[in-house]
Amino acid sequence: MNERLKYASSLFSGARQDDTFGRVHEIFPVATMTASPEPFVFPQGEPIELPQNFMHESAAKDTMAFLDETDTVALLVIKDGAMRLERYWLTGSPTTTWVSMSVAKSFVSAALGIAQAEGGFGSVEEQIVDHLPELKGSAYDGARIKDVLQMSSGARWNEDYSDPNSDINRFVSIFAHGGSFNDFAATLEREHAPGTYNLYNSTDTQVLGMLLKKVTGRPIRDYMEEKLWHPLGMEHDAHWLIDETGMEMAYGGLNATARDYAKIGELYRNGGKWRGRQVVPAEWVNASVTADAPHLKAGSTGLANTIFSYGYQWWLPYDEGEFSAIGVYNQFVYVHPGRGLVIVKLSASRNYGTTNDETSFRETETIHLFRAIGEALEN
Repeated sequence: MNERLKYASSLFSGARQDDTFGRVHEIFPVATMTASPEPFVFPQGEPIELPQNFMHESAAKDTMAFLDETDTVALLVIKDGAMRLERYWLTGSPTTTWVSMSVAKSFVSAALGIAQAEGGFGSVEEQIVDHLPELKGSAYDGARIKDVLQMSSGARWNEDYSDPNSDINRFVSIFAHGGSFNDFAATLEREHAPGTYNLYNSTDTQVLGMLLKKVTGRPIRDYMEEKLWHPLGMEHDAHWLIDETGMEMAYGGLNATARDYAKIGELYRNGGKWRGRQVVPAEWVNASVTADAPHLKAGSTGLANTIFSYGYQWWLPYDEGEFSAIGVYNQFVYVHPGRGLVIVKLSASRNYGTTNDETSFRETETIHLFRAIGEALEN
């Protein structure tokens, strides 16, 4: 328990994390998804060099300096299904299972798409409390499944990592001290009408995890292993962090290797199809990477509190059809279907969250790097 508290208290403090993010599964209890009995290895393509510089806010940024400043441990570039670059630094390696942070959210969304196709629930228009009656009377009473998928539940929430009293830090403290993730969800209160305001809220994803477990009748680990982990030919075991009740930390508790994270990007680049088999319904994938209402679109609408547009647990950075799973501390699975591109960046950016803005997040900067890599591949 002392090591758990030490880890939790070090988050968003400026402390180095590259020696812990690869062994979080050794500090906390986990449920393990086994490697696929038929592992898939990306074929090697022609090796590339990274661009020396990329543009951000009208200034040239040094690529290697940026990767160093964000404590990058892994960078993979996959073009048209072939590995063009695979590099590791610090404690990273091809077999290191790195904590996903919120990249896990996109995996949960994919599993829900499969569950719907299998008849677990009929429509995203359904009320989520019809499946989770324990949330009646909470902020989620009156929210559709779709609202929760789109981070538009209407719940009051503060995800300021730099504020020790914020909701997200209270949520994380459950993990350090013990307790139930699911019980916490029932304590949230309404702030906005559901489906009207986009506010990033990690508890929304935990509620989606509750829904997934309810409609499948199986633990997340079990269902995802069968429906995603094995079909995608994952090369290594992966671990879900769990609370003291055995419930997975759906909002950020996946631990996997960079190569295996890349496979969900490749799956979605191909519209949910993997090596000829439709794993996630194409309609679900399309809805997941579409901001289909004004409140889901970033900008000066007054209806969102996010820097990028949003779909079903996927970020939509700009208007080129690109999308990304993003986790704190600079974790990315970035996809640009038009360029046939998937990029994975795993990191331990020590300054992340020490401010509540891009000066420590550096997420738009990362997207600009990825765009520069994609442009270099086109030339």
